[in-house]
Amino acid sequence: MLTGKQKRYLRAQAHHLSPIFQVGKGGVNENMIKQIQEALEVRELIKVSVLQNCDEDRHEVAEALSEGAGAELVQVIGSTIVLYKESRENKQIVLP
Repeated sequence: MLTGKQKRYLRAQAHHLSPIFQVGKGGVNENMIKQIQEALEVRELIKVSVLQNCDEDRHEVAEALSEGAGAELVQVIGSTIVLYKESRENKQIVLP
């Protein structure tokens, strides 16, 4: 689990990132979770945006994605979800 200080640090790191995934009408599926796992392995910190036509609540989407991908949920702000998972091979982010 991340501490408050670590989450704050990750939020600051994520501020300038653009969302690289979008959750729409189809909601969360296996294929999306697989792609998010791969992106997290490369980048460690990603943003996912929840589109307005998504039927699920954004907090439920965030929960499903973080559980499915085995990632830490850093933040849900507006329709944007920030996820973090320490990379095994490409570790770039050093947490405080």
